Amino acid sequence: MKRISRTRANRSNMLFLISFIILVGVIWSSVSLVDSSSEVKEQLPSLQSPNRDKNNLLIGTERYKIVIDAGHGGHDPGAEGASGNYERDFTLSLSKKVSELLQQDDRFEVHMTRGEDTSVGLEDRIHFSNNLKADAFLSIHGNTFTDANVSGTETYYYTEESFSLANELHTKLVERTGFKDRGVRNFKWKVLDDNNCPAILLEIGYLTNNSNESAMLNDEHQNKTAQAIVDGIKSHFIKK
Repeated sequence: MKRISRTRANRSNMLFLISFIILVGVIWSSVSLVDSSSEVKEQLPSLQSPNRDKNNLLIGTERYKIVIDAGHGGHDPGAEGASGNYERDFTLSLSKKVSELLQQDDRFEVHMTRGEDTSVGLEDRIHFSNNLKADAFLSIHGNTFTDANVSGTETYYYTEESFSLANELHTKLVERTGFKDRGVRNFKWKVLDDNNCPAILLEIGYLTNNSNESAMLNDEHQNKTAQAIVDGIKSHFIKK
């Protein structure tokens, strides 16, 4: 009887030892699995939304491409003002100021259809904008009329997607220049119709009106006008 009891005791001890070893193995495997899972999670790329800055622009994305089109130029002088000055010179001067101001904001990439007194065809201006895949096209002009008493600012658009841009810039211009508000108008100008992006044409004022022309050719007034245009662009693209 004593020998049998001793044998049973040995078997019990052996079973306990085996069970203990198995239990330790299971616990060790579980810990290793958890650690491995954590490592995998750390290595997986984040699926969160891309980071955006306070202006809702994707960080690291391309900038807004803006085309500034100085109307006329070269052998096409445009309108002749009350003082004998030509529209082509006014539009180039103002366009340069707009470009310089807008380039100070790295959210925008600015392109000009002409940077000097050269002739650029309408088709070339359109192709320039479309090839760039521009986000907006602004054509700057000075108006004219046979009646020298007519004055004020007019802004033109053609496509529905261009209206918002036209309205924003027109509002800024009238506020800053103090010129008569002649409204935002829908018209099928070629540079507006064939453009693939929102496109507007700004008639800043009437060069044939003495008061308008005097202000339009004044350097300080041009700076104020350029700032109004830039503010309108930013207001349209950078939603607060």
